[in-house]
Amino acid sequence: MIGNRITYRTVDGVRIPGTWRHVFIRNSYYFLTDLFIYADGLIDCWGLVTIEEFEEKLRTGWVATSLPEGAEASAHDLAHWKFSEPQSWQTPELLLAEVRDTIDQLNGRPDSTGRCLAAVDAFLADRTEENRAVARTAFLAIPETQRRYALGDMDRKDQPLRVLVAGPGGRTYLSFDGTVTQKDYDSALAYFEERARWTAERPKRGPADGPVTSHAPAVHVAQTFPREPVDDPGKVGLRNDYPAPITVGEAGYPSVAHAYWALSVAQPEVRGAIAAAESASAARKLAAEAPRREGWEHVRTAVMTRLLRAKYDQHPGLAEILLSTEDATVIYDDMESAFWGNNAGRGRNWTGRLLELVRSELHARRTEIPGL
Repeated sequence: MIGNRITYRTVDGVRIPGTWRHVFIRNSYYFLTDLFIYADGLIDCWGLVTIEEFEEKLRTGWVATSLPEGAEASAHDLAHWKFSEPQSWQTPELLLAEVRDTIDQLNGRPDSTGRCLAAVDAFLADRTEENRAVARTAFLAIPETQRRYALGDMDRKDQPLRVLVAGPGGRTYLSFDGTVTQKDYDSALAYFEERARWTAERPKRGPADGPVTSHAPAVHVAQTFPREPVDDPGKVGLRNDYPAPITVGEAGYPSVAHAYWALSVAQPEVRGAIAAAESASAARKLAAEAPRREGWEHVRTAVMTRLLRAKYDQHPGLAEILLSTEDATVIYDDMESAFWGNNAGRGRNWTGRLLELVRSELHARRTEIPGL
C-alpha cells in the first residue's frame, strides 16, 4: 500500500517515482531504516539493487525478516535497544512479494490483487472448476499480509473471496474457517453479485479538472550555450539564453537572459552595458558585479514571466516549439542557479514551471476561451 508515501530519485534529469517502507537491515546491529522502492524496479537497501539482487539480500539476511532474541538494534540518532520476545509478521517470501506488488502499483499495472480480481471476474462469467482453480491460485498469490484488503471491504475483509475460490466442500487457507458449506458459498456468490451491481451503478467520474499527470513524456532542456540563431533550434530554442531578441517597453534585448539580468540591477547606467553584452553569460557576469535592485527576490518570477511571454509572443516559431511539448513536465537546467534550474533534482526548476505556464497561455489563446 503506497498511500501518501511518495518520493522520487532523479536519473538524467527525469524523476523516477518511488515509495518507502520500514525494514531492518542487519549490519552487525539490526538497523531500523527505510527501504526505498522505485518504479524502474530498483530498490535502495543501503545501495541500489535490482529485484533479483534484492532477493539475494533477503536470502542472506542483509534485509532481515527474522529478529533474534537479545539481538542489538538501532535507529540512527534516535534509540538503541535489544530485542525481547520479538515477533515478526514478515518472511523473505512475503516481503519480496509485497515489493513486487509495489513496483506494479508505481507503474500503474495490476498487482497481485488486481490479477486476482480479474481471475474472479472470469470465474463469475464462466463458473467452471478450471476457472475457479485459476482464481484460487491468483488469490493465494496475494501476499498473505495483503489478502484481507483485497476487496476493499473493512467489514467483511476477504471472507467472501476466500469462500468463493474454495467452493462448496472446500477449505480456505485459514484453518479456523472450516469446510465451506453450500450456504456459505451462496452467500459469497450473492456478495459478488451485489458488488457487481454497485460497480455498474457507480458514476464513472474522472477528475473534474482533467488528468492530474501529463500524458506527454518529460522534456529536458539541457544546459547549452547557444551563440547564433538557427533555422530549427528544437529544444535549444527554449533556453533563456537562446539569441531571440525581445522588446520590453521601449528597450530591446538580445535574449531573455540579457533582459533579465539588465532589469535585475539597481544602476540604470549598468543596464545598457548588460543589454549590449556579447553573450548571456557575459550579461550574467556584469550583473553579478553590480548592486541588485532592492527586493529583487520578491519580483524576479513576475519579471521572468513577462519576459517569457514577450519571447514567445514575438517569435511564433519558438512558440510552436514550446506548444509541441504538449502537457509535458519541462525540466530546465541552469547550473548557475538552483532557483531557476532543476539541476538533477536539486533545484526548484522555476524556469521549467514558467515555461509550462506560458505554454498553457498559448494553448488558451488557440482554444479562444472568452476573456483570455
